[in-house]
Amino acid sequence: MLFGNKQQPLLGLDITTSSVKLIELSQSGKRYRVESYSAEPTPPSSVSEKAIVDAKAVGEAIRRAVKRAGAKATDVAVAISGDAAITKVIQMPSSLSERDLEGQVEIQADQYIPFPMEEVSFDYEVIGPNEKDPELMDVLLVATRTANVEQRQAAVSAAGLDTEIVDVEAFALQNTFEVGYDPGDDNIALIDIGASKTSLNILKGNSSVFMRDVSLGCSQINQKIISLVDCSFDEAENLKFGDNPERLSAEDLKEIVSSVVSDWCTEIRRALDFFYSTYPDDQIKRIILSGGGASISEFRELLGVEASAEVETINPFKGIYVDDRFDPEFIKQIAPQAAITVGLALRKVNDK
Repeated sequence: MLFGNKQQPLLGLDITTSSVKLIELSQSGKRYRVESYSAEPTPPSSVSEKAIVDAKAVGEAIRRAVKRAGAKATDVAVAISGDAAITKVIQMPSSLSERDLEGQVEIQADQYIPFPMEEVSFDYEVIGPNEKDPELMDVLLVATRTANVEQRQAAVSAAGLDTEIVDVEAFALQNTFEVGYDPGDDNIALIDIGASKTSLNILKGNSSVFMRDVSLGCSQINQKIISLVDCSFDEAENLKFGDNPERLSAEDLKEIVSSVVSDWCTEIRRALDFFYSTYPDDQIKRIILSGGGASISEFRELLGVEASAEVETINPFKGIYVDDRFDPEFIKQIAPQAAITVGLALRKVNDK
């Protein structure tokens, strides 16, 4: 889904509370290639969980990332978090023309959106025929407050770039998965563990049937470190990687990580149980992780046990060529955190 025009080419730009990441892809036939990539720290207090608070500061970070990457594209695809979006599959008569469908979707949207329509940006996509009634078609409706779109446009504009598409993070992650992976017949959960937020998108085939965001992420580890050793957030970030064992022992760090990932698994299990209450026969066989938390082996192992599923870390470059300009170890290191960025950049391919 998108809010904006379908124009090429695009920079995939992922703006989070911890970093600004961008990637530029090219396409030759069915082959994709990485042209540029970079990341910059997000300026302190410039981004909250849902909102861009200081668009000018974020714009400067984007500008630095573009310069470092040497990116040439000036049109951008960005994303909003799932909890800032309203998604709903609605049914419409299959006989509707494209023009009539747009009008009917807007009428229906008013029933599902708890805000005045003049404050909302929305879009839709036809999924296909309804399984129960061939005279109906399923349509995916996505909406968000216009302020969420405008905040991202302002930050991108401050960097001297143009916003062409505003996607939803879970759908961007789905784009990445579809390029590199075969979903087969299994139900698959795509879970992105970010700095302060985790998004869950459950797929049946190539269709998203359940989305949820929860307020948990890697910054919880930092906060527990801070409470234990009384340090700054940046110092906690270094201690998290075992850089100073004299201040934080390996045993204490392991205990902190174990506590946090246990909480993650509990919350994810609750979300999965909610899904099962609606789809009791659709057991999830595979979980694909992305984001910073995907690199924590203890989390992967515990989640596999809790969810009774195969758990793996996504490789967003699986279906994409990366040449020798990029260090393979660097690509391996950034891969889990680059998944949403890649999915946004792929929109220039998917929307041709």
